[in-house]
Amino acid sequence: MLSQNRFDVISNLFSDKKILVIGDLMLDRYYYGKTERMSPEAPVPVVDVDKIVNSLGGAANVGLNLSTLGVKTTVCGYIGEDEEGEILKEKLENNDISTKLIFTDNNRPTTVKSRIISKDHQIVRMDREISDDFSEKLNNTITESLSSYVSKFDAIIMQDYNKGLLNSFTIPKLIDMAKGVDVPVYVDPKHKNFDLYIGVRLFKPNISEFRNFLPEMAQFEKESFSFLRQIKSAILMITKGADGSSLFYNNEHFSIPTKAQNVHDVSGAGDTVISVFCLSDICGASPKESAYLSNFAAGRVCEEVGVVPISLSMLNEISNYIN
Repeated sequence: MLSQNRFDVISNLFSDKKILVIGDLMLDRYYYGKTERMSPEAPVPVVDVDKIVNSLGGAANVGLNLSTLGVKTTVCGYIGEDEEGEILKEKLENNDISTKLIFTDNNRPTTVKSRIISKDHQIVRMDREISDDFSEKLNNTITESLSSYVSKFDAIIMQDYNKGLLNSFTIPKLIDMAKGVDVPVYVDPKHKNFDLYIGVRLFKPNISEFRNFLPEMAQFEKESFSFLRQIKSAILMITKGADGSSLFYNNEHFSIPTKAQNVHDVSGAGDTVISVFCLSDICGASPKESAYLSNFAAGRVCEEVGVVPISLSMLNEISNYIN
C-alpha cells in the first residue's frame, strides 16, 4: 500500500510544517506504588506510592505527538491558575511546543486525570475538571486572539474532549476563520458537538461516539456516507480500536487495518491517529495513505506501556510492514 520511497517522500516534509492544535488541555498524573495490605477504614487496598509521573494529556498530547515528529507545533487552550497548569505549560515548552496561545482562568482549574496504579493495574481514576461550556468572555478571548494567527499555520487540529472550550460559539467561528485563509481543519470530536463541525477536511470520531450520535443506525456504510454529506466534510474516518478504521471519501469506503502486535495500553491512540493523519495529509499523502500511516502509528504506540507519542523512528519501523 505504501512503499519505502513513498513514505520517505512524505515524512521528509514533516519538519517543514506548522500545525495549530486547539482544544481541551489536560494533565495526566500517574501514582505508582505497591499494594500489600487492606485499609482498616474500608474494604479497599492501601497503595504505598513510590513514584508520581505527570504527562501531557488531551490536546496537549496531540501537540506532543506532532512535536516528536518534528513539526513546529503551537497549542491553544486554557489552564487554571494553579500548580498543575504551570506543570502542563512547562512540559509543553520542554518539548518545543509553543504556549503563546495558552490562556489562564482563575475560575476553572486545570483538568487533571489522576490514575493510581499498582502491579501494572489501574486501581482507580480520579478526574478534577469543569466541563461546562466556556463563558462569553473566554470564548471571545480565544477567537479574537486566534484571528491574527490562523493564517500562519499549514493546518489546524480541533481536539474536542467536551471540556467546554470547543462549543456552539467557538467551533463555527474557528472553522470560518480557517476557511477564510484556506487552512484545512482536522477534527477529533465528541458526539455532543458532532453537527457543529461543518465543512472540515477530516472528521474522525471513534465508533462508540459515532453510534451514540446515530443510535438507530442500521446500515453502517449508507448512513456514514449520509452523515458525511450532512456535515460537508471531505473525509470521514471512524476508528474502531483493534478493528482498525473505516475511511469514507469521494464516494468510496475503505477498511483500514491496524498493526498492533502486543497491545499494552490504548490510552492516547486516538491522539496519535489525528496527529499522523493531519500531518501526512498536508505533506501530500492521499487520504488512504494517511489513514494507513495513522492506523499503523496508533497500533505502534499501543505496544508501549503508558501514553507514548509516536516518533519518526517508530514510524520508520512501521514502514517495514507497509511495503
